[in-house]
Amino acid sequence: MYAVVGCSECSNLWIIEGRSETTQCPRCGSRRAYERRKKFVETDDAAHARDVRASMLANRQGEGEAFAELDSFAELEDDVAGGVVDDNEYLEESGLDVDEVAAAGDRDPRGSSHDGSKKEIVKGALEALDRPTEDEVVDYAGERGVSAEYARDALEKLTRRGVVSESRGRYRLL
Repeated sequence: MYAVVGCSECSNLWIIEGRSETTQCPRCGSRRAYERRKKFVETDDAAHARDVRASMLANRQGEGEAFAELDSFAELEDDVAGGVVDDNEYLEESGLDVDEVAAAGDRDPRGSSHDGSKKEIVKGALEALDRPTEDEVVDYAGERGVSAEYARDALEKLTRRGVVSESRGRYRLL
């Protein structure tokens, strides 16, 4: 169930999925019971709810006629889905040699890898290993081209930021 609702404080319109006891306006933060919110439409179709909200916003701005000439969200999504250009086609149409671009990426002097950035590799160690020690994280990262100094530094920063917890020398992602 989807409902297009309005805020009595700031006149914001948004879509709520399901029925919770209270709702909070994403713009002003006012909290109200779901039953007390003004519901402009209730529907089982998300696309219909989006269309109604978009129409109401267009009418508020005096653009109701222009909006009426547009297709529905569902039709626009279908149009876009078929018109996506893949990377190789884009590069070829831009006059670039796809094989040369791929080779340039392979010889990236920064040591790019398929595992992601150095920080992502350190986080990947925490995901892949079960409650690893600092040395295990450093070894994992080292196998993927990340220096021990960087891995230790990243681990310390992630712990300080609260992204990672450390207990008795063992680490885990939060």
